[in-house]
Amino acid sequence: MPVIDRRSLQHFDWVLAGLSVAVLGIGLLNLYSAASPGTETGLPAMFRRQLIALGVALLAMVTVIAIDYRRMERWAMPLYVATLVLLASTLILAPLTRGNRSWLIYGPFSLQPAELAKLGLILAMARYFQRNPPSEIHHLRELLGPALLAAAPVGLIVLQRDMGVAVLTLLIAASYLPLVRIPARAWTVVAGAALLALAGLWEFVFKDYQRGRILDFLDPSRDPLASGYQAIQSKIAVGSGGLFGQGYLQGPQTQLQFLPTQHSDFAFSVWAEEWGFAGCCVLLAAYLGLLLWGLVVAHNSKDRFGAMLAVGVVGMLFWPAAINVAMVLGLAPVIGVPLPMVSYGGSQLLASLIAVGLLHNISMRRYIF
Repeated sequence: MPVIDRRSLQHFDWVLAGLSVAVLGIGLLNLYSAASPGTETGLPAMFRRQLIALGVALLAMVTVIAIDYRRMERWAMPLYVATLVLLASTLILAPLTRGNRSWLIYGPFSLQPAELAKLGLILAMARYFQRNPPSEIHHLRELLGPALLAAAPVGLIVLQRDMGVAVLTLLIAASYLPLVRIPARAWTVVAGAALLALAGLWEFVFKDYQRGRILDFLDPSRDPLASGYQAIQSKIAVGSGGLFGQGYLQGPQTQLQFLPTQHSDFAFSVWAEEWGFAGCCVLLAAYLGLLLWGLVVAHNSKDRFGAMLAVGVVGMLFWPAAINVAMVLGLAPVIGVPLPMVSYGGSQLLASLIAVGLLHNISMRRYIF
């Protein structure tokens, strides 16, 4: 295992560490409540599994911190290709689960390669923009390279039939677009083409259940006992929290298990019900602080690769959080996106802490050349 340079330890980012611990702590506190119904004694099994996943993720994070991120540039493309191979293996090896083939399962262990593919994508994108500065990109054709980098994992995820994660991966790649200098009129053409593409997807690609999720988002009452049930119950849970919440382990929607997947996709609903608007402000403030500090790390980086890598990490943490909260509040379709570092799930926790480790890596070495 690589050893962390003592000089970099002198610049350990305590702000980033504190914000990360705050979000992780809220996640564990929330998961215990979400997993406790039906558990008579001891720690819930789901909570124990998350603690094990946290231990593995922390070890991976420390390993990532120990390796100078500047060395990662030469390994960016091999790592990107490796995550694509792992992602492609699901099309052959993964069982069909809830309509898609997203998980590699070996006994009690499971892995969602799409989470690691996001890391591979931001490494490859950072390498590209390190060699092709975004401020010097003025034409759409100059984005062909990053577009192809994004198309590979997105295409494989579409073949897995996981449209929610495909859209999320595309948005992570799009996090770099505000940095380029392409005129607004060019984006108008892109927007028109995107609308035509969406119309084609709706007509020829989307399955009935995927169309149903979008229609349920527009009108959850069209099927309140089936496809619209999650969205309705989530809004009931959030609304019942009021200003200060029902109290820890006291939320009726959570403890009576009216809310499906309350440990994963709807973890924020559990938090909102038990801690209310005030608790939601605390959680969202911790997230916002983490994201803004990630941008500070990008700004303070002494090289473009580190800056672009930090921007990618911020996008990787921002988009699933924004979509999940919007989904819980009924402002976005239910597409199965967990809340990073809060929702139950070892794969997303592993990828999120590796991403946070990259931010630590960049921040700690900003004074070392």
